[in-house]
Amino acid sequence: MYESPETLQQLCLNFICQNISSVCSTIEDLNANTLKYVFNNPFMCFPPALSQQLFQKFDEQTFTDQLLTIFDSSVTRLSQVYIQNASKLTTKGLRILRSHKISELAVIKLTNVTVNELIGCLDEWTLKNLRILNVSNSSFVNSEKVRVVIALSKLESLRVLDVSNTDFNSQGLEIVADYLKCLESLNISKTKVSDITPLKKCKERLKYLNLYGLGIYNSKSLPVIFKLYELQHLDISEDKDDHLQILEIPMGSATITKAQLCEFIENPNSLPKLQSLDISGNSNIDINSLKIFLSNHLKIKFLGLMENDICQDDMFSRSCNPKLVVTGYATQVQVLESLKRYMQRQSYLQKSLCYLYSDLQNLSEPRLDIIKLVLRGMKSFPDVLGIQMAATACLYNLTKVSTRLHTHWLRKVVECTLSAMENFPNQKQLQKNALLTLCSDRMLQDVTFDRYHCAELVMNSLLTFDDPAMNRMSVAICSILAARISTVETSNLGAKSGYMRRLLDIVRSKAYSGDIDIMMKFTLSALWNLTDESPRTCNVFLELGGLQLFLDVLMRFIGESSVETKVLGLMNNIAEVRDLRKNLMQDDFMLALWSLLQSEHIDVSYFAAGIVAHIASEGESFWTCTSVKYEEMVNGLGNAVLSWNVPATEMVAYRSFNPFYPLFFCFSAHQVQLWAAWAVHHVCLKNPKRYCKMLHEEGGEDILKALVLNPALHESVHNICSDILKIVKQDFLCTKSYENQRESFV
Repeated sequence: MYESPETLQQLCLNFICQNISSVCSTIEDLNANTLKYVFNNPFMCFPPALSQQLFQKFDEQTFTDQLLTIFDSSVTRLSQVYIQNASKLTTKGLRILRSHKISELAVIKLTNVTVNELIGCLDEWTLKNLRILNVSNSSFVNSEKVRVVIALSKLESLRVLDVSNTDFNSQGLEIVADYLKCLESLNISKTKVSDITPLKKCKERLKYLNLYGLGIYNSKSLPVIFKLYELQHLDISEDKDDHLQILEIPMGSATITKAQLCEFIENPNSLPKLQSLDISGNSNIDINSLKIFLSNHLKIKFLGLMENDICQDDMFSRSCNPKLVVTGYATQVQVLESLKRYMQRQSYLQKSLCYLYSDLQNLSEPRLDIIKLVLRGMKSFPDVLGIQMAATACLYNLTKVSTRLHTHWLRKVVECTLSAMENFPNQKQLQKNALLTLCSDRMLQDVTFDRYHCAELVMNSLLTFDDPAMNRMSVAICSILAARISTVETSNLGAKSGYMRRLLDIVRSKAYSGDIDIMMKFTLSALWNLTDESPRTCNVFLELGGLQLFLDVLMRFIGESSVETKVLGLMNNIAEVRDLRKNLMQDDFMLALWSLLQSEHIDVSYFAAGIVAHIASEGESFWTCTSVKYEEMVNGLGNAVLSWNVPATEMVAYRSFNPFYPLFFCFSAHQVQLWAAWAVHHVCLKNPKRYCKMLHEEGGEDILKALVLNPALHESVHNICSDILKIVKQDFLCTKSYENQRESFV
């Protein structure tokens, strides 16, 4: 039973996002001199709640100017706009905001637009009524290097402002304090503010203040904070690794001492309404002072102690106070809380993931809640190696028990894993973490994702690293993926000589050492699947000496059916390419085929017969082998096919029947027709749902109908072709019956 499937509404929204070119047309917007999307259905209209959800779905991608045009006010209604990554947006796209009445706005990571220009994209109603603004990780500096913050003064109703990780400075703080009379929450973490004195003007209204990483360690700052008596939340946390550097920042007054800070914390009159205090990374507060603080502030519900050894105290690590939420590293509960709260703090996030990894070693139950947090962290900092390294390690442990996780979430795991592989191709441990996660039947078989891109990344890893464990996983993944991608994609992948040479080198190494291990089998399977219906790949295989290598493998591993089957399967792929068949006309190979044709293993005999059938279809004049005569080989082919019993399972999977159709017209050797008919009959019998439909759609059914009416058709071939048509008819009747029942039910 799967956990957390998506709702039908979510699936519909997903479809729109993933098929935008199908549901929309692209037209030119002459007014904005740009391209915009228009829904094909002229009556399309999204109510406000659905508009918000659709916007959120698109935000999971990276918004572009053109994507934003979908949210024209004639089709959607937006009051809350949250863009997590605005790095690709310009004012052309952001002008769409002007047509909406927005009360909450978050546009993060603006790189092509300043905050001042963003505010210029809002209409008068929004300017007067905007309550929340988040422009973190953006810039107030324009192209002339002039810092402009005066636009903020227009937002007279603003209650929440987040300018963290920007170039916002003390001058901007003066403007905010003077003009934003409704401001209750301010986040100036990691900004250029060097003096928080202007905050005195906000003492009667400021309830939430974040000063993370600001370096407010000076005797001037504490009196300011002390006067903010309405504060309910205060964050004075620091990055522990940057602590010494922070202490050296000139603040215009003496650095605060530990005694002064402890005195402030212990003062029963300081911040009487405080409910949340974050002192993570701050070593200037001891446990005794903190206990006094908690005894004086009974309303405290949250305490931030990340990267602070105090979190290990029994008071916080043994859940003595269940009403107090604590961040830290002492327990998994603390670590998970840290992940939730510090998603935008690179240092804390990386360390939280490292702490989390050690807690996930022996996970017995799926933890979707943790997976969601890890994925959020990966998306927040895709280019930070430490975060991606720790996150990929966590994902491996989290997905080892994936049987009850819905494929929707596993797809997100794969997508983030592939992104990490692509961003850090030369980082061995990260690549190993990723391969461990991907190397799972559930991931590779049941989950929908870009398999071709995955195969490319995995093959690149195989080329880059000479690590036995990594190489084994790489070829295992490729052997499965190569069978699941299109023939065009296998051709593109296999035609890259670097990939083919690497795989052949592995086979050569294993052959010479006499190893028939899992690595050898996976590599042979990968080569087999890469050459399937791919003349380009078959040609590269021949050019790199693959044929002689595979002949050597056949000679070295006589009787090893698991090897022989895969080698002959690849040879079949070459035999299917008419221009390449001549390469197989070698006496030693024909002798080997003659012997394998009579193998007691039906799968070995089957593939040997397939090669013979394709070559024999060229006629006796094509036959240049002197060791085995044409007539002898063709008769051996017929005898082999007639001797086979129907195997219990499906021996092989075919992408199409296209290689078989020419064989049906080989009336000069009915044994060739016999093999083709047996092959089609076998898979249609074992998997009618897939192959009967394939036969019908490709026109193969019509070919067989014409064949059975031909008086020149051999009786043995006629019988099998007739059986195939019966199977196809029966499958059609079953499918039709099901569809009728379904229509009746609906």
